[in-house]
Amino acid sequence: MVIKLYSVSDGPPSLAVRQCLKAINLDYTLINVDFGAGDHMTEEYAKLNPQKEIPVLDDDGFLLSESNAILQYLVEKYYDGNDLYPKDPKSRAIVNHRLCFNMAFYYSSISAYVMAPIFFDYQRTPLSLKKLHIALDVFNTYLKTLGAKYSASDNLTIADFPLCTATMCLEAINFDFSKYSYVSKWYETFKRENPDLWKIAEEGMKEIAEFEKNPPDLSHMDHPIHPIRKVK
Repeated sequence: MVIKLYSVSDGPPSLAVRQCLKAINLDYTLINVDFGAGDHMTEEYAKLNPQKEIPVLDDDGFLLSESNAILQYLVEKYYDGNDLYPKDPKSRAIVNHRLCFNMAFYYSSISAYVMAPIFFDYQRTPLSLKKLHIALDVFNTYLKTLGAKYSASDNLTIADFPLCTATMCLEAINFDFSKYSYVSKWYETFKRENPDLWKIAEEGMKEIAEFEKNPPDLSHMDHPIHPIRKVK
């Protein structure tokens, strides 16, 4: 049995799942989905995920999309420890909260400000900047209130993976979030104490930084949701 992960090399959700696989020391086959070539928009890929989003996990024919669900599945099936995804209901609820917060509020605000203007016909506006600062301020408050080393506990949990890969998008465009001191401290702690996991995110960050300077031409792609920017 070989686990396959369909992943995009600079996508924060994909990178978060790769961090998890590394953390639990699980062997897998990495299948690169070329976003620029529109691999995810094909009918063949739609058989893996009708949403045509990335990543997708294939565990011996069991297909699972949505990175949060993949993270939860991987640790529940393949990890014996109680640290990455605690079994205590309250502790687990905090982890689940952080996962939901990232998906619905934190990364969505970061993606709208950082990623969408790079890859599609969106602009960085005062409103998107305001929403980004609100998201950072809320995350800063959660970290301050919890008073723990990591986002949901004093030890690393699966919640830290997507929060880290979301935050690295800001670093990729040299966005200064240092005034959010708890976010900055958590982020630097993650990088310092988990170099193998950070290396995965860093590789994606470098790609985003390069795309920030030289946006990709996606004019050949027919995307049903996002307007395609024409690169001059």
